[in-house]
Amino acid sequence: MPLPLERVAGQAARAIETGLSFGLAAVLALLLALVLVSVVLRYAFSTGVVGAEEAAIWLFGALVAAGLPLGLSGPLAMRLDALLRVLPGPWLVPSQLVADAFTMIAGLSLLAGGTSAAGLIGSTSVALGLPDWLRPAGLAAGGGLLIALLFLKRVSEGRAIPVLLSSVLAACAYACVQGFTIDLSWPPSLIALLIAGFGLALGAPLAHCLLAGAFLVIPFGSGLPEGAIVSTATSGLSRFLLLAIPFFLLAGGLLTTSGAAGHLVRLAASLVGHRRGGLAQTALLTSVFFSGASGSSVANAAFGATTFFPQLVQNGYRREQAGAIVAATSVLDNVIPPSIAFLLLAAATDLSVGALLVGGIYAGLLMALCLAVAIHVANRHTAPAPAATNRERGQAFVSAIPALGLVLVVVTGIRLGVVTTTEAAALAAFYALLLVIAAGSRVRGMVWTFRQAASEAAAVGLLIGAAGPVTFLLAVDDVATLVTTLVTAFGSHPLPVLLLCNLVLLGVGLVLDIGAAILLLGPILLPAAVAAGMDPVHFGVILVVNLMIGGLTPPVGILVFVVSGLTGIEAASLFKAVSPYLVALLAALSVLCLAALIL
Repeated sequence: MPLPLERVAGQAARAIETGLSFGLAAVLALLLALVLVSVVLRYAFSTGVVGAEEAAIWLFGALVAAGLPLGLSGPLAMRLDALLRVLPGPWLVPSQLVADAFTMIAGLSLLAGGTSAAGLIGSTSVALGLPDWLRPAGLAAGGGLLIALLFLKRVSEGRAIPVLLSSVLAACAYACVQGFTIDLSWPPSLIALLIAGFGLALGAPLAHCLLAGAFLVIPFGSGLPEGAIVSTATSGLSRFLLLAIPFFLLAGGLLTTSGAAGHLVRLAASLVGHRRGGLAQTALLTSVFFSGASGSSVANAAFGATTFFPQLVQNGYRREQAGAIVAATSVLDNVIPPSIAFLLLAAATDLSVGALLVGGIYAGLLMALCLAVAIHVANRHTAPAPAATNRERGQAFVSAIPALGLVLVVVTGIRLGVVTTTEAAALAAFYALLLVIAAGSRVRGMVWTFRQAASEAAAVGLLIGAAGPVTFLLAVDDVATLVTTLVTAFGSHPLPVLLLCNLVLLGVGLVLDIGAAILLLGPILLPAAVAAGMDPVHFGVILVVNLMIGGLTPPVGILVFVVSGLTGIEAASLFKAVSPYLVALLAALSVLCLAALIL
């Protein structure tokens, strides 16, 4: 039985999390309504709402700030626990203590830095009439809530003394940053990355590690004081394009809630279920279809783990084999449009979203073909299902038309330039909402989907904001020029440059989340590739495909960990079982690189 103090702390923590998640759902609903009204007014009445775009950006910032404390646990935390799995028992408590200290340092930097930045801003938004200090103040409030929620959760877990020690450690580190200057010849950006990597290895959330690294590097000559850290993070979130992320996540969730995703499964089964490894091929083809709906590989992995995994096991697939199929096919979701990965890359490098999405179609289909061959070879002992008749295929296609219409809305709207990427994402979310209403789904299910999508979007947004200060330090240290000089030292031909860039990306993919890797490496590697004569869009597609493969590689392998968490299979077993599909994806990457060199 928990002690009274632990019970009260647990109730308080759950109340905060529940209240925040409902608040996030309300903000997301308001954000969706604002963008949809703007689209209707512009295209139907040739007018608009003054300040609508700026208001949407402010709402997205509020979404990230309010959702900041929710990234303490679960997949949203993006923790790396590979080292913790092998540490001896006596070392676990100290490592967790230091990891919590990283979170507290991140919270303190946001709290103090946001307060400092808000105090220095005296301007007012012309379009909204609101004081601009509200935006950094929101991140300051989020940082304070993060510290409070961490404290409550640890007390509820019976770890009151360790969390007090974490608080003391974080306070000492904060005081040292304010009072010391360290003269070291290393560039501050490198030190910040090393600090962040240390926290990540101990199991601290990725975004918290980046924020703590940017703050703790101040004594080493960083050009970013704590107020500037928050200002840079706020600026990183001030892009209308980023609003597509919560809308795409919402569209995918609503598609599942409406039951339309099940029709995609039925269509895929009618087309390929009769082939060798038919159910696995069905999972693959469903991933191709579902990719056009959610734009998130994590969402696709969760969908496959709950939908296909039980069916695969019941039909004779070993648990590890079934989990590996689900994880491997989920890679496609961040390559085939709409892709959140391509949105992040476009935001980080100013590449054309439309061109990247078209490149993603070709790359995704090539990856699907290679995975189909790997499934055919690796599952030759599984019995295929009876072949569907033409009538059954026709019925399956008709029932799947509403779900396929979502893909048409997104890709056609963006590619033809009818709507912007964010507007297309909002229309997709609205379209999926209509499917939910038409299906007669319960209001509770819709509310839960809004809460889930908003929480996931807040976590992605926090990662974008946290990467902003580190990216700024990399720019100040001119790391892009250094990398360009290094890779072009092997010659002006794009082949050695491409090989080196791929090795760097594969290495980074082993230890870093794809979103953070894109935000940090995209602006650095792209100039080097362009200097070697490569087409920037081709290289952007290769970069995303390469990093997506990292979703299946140890020790991070986020897709493997998502499937592991939902199925109860050991991650180590899944990493071993997924190896044939890794070979297939690397083959697809090689073909893409060869095509880029030829073109």
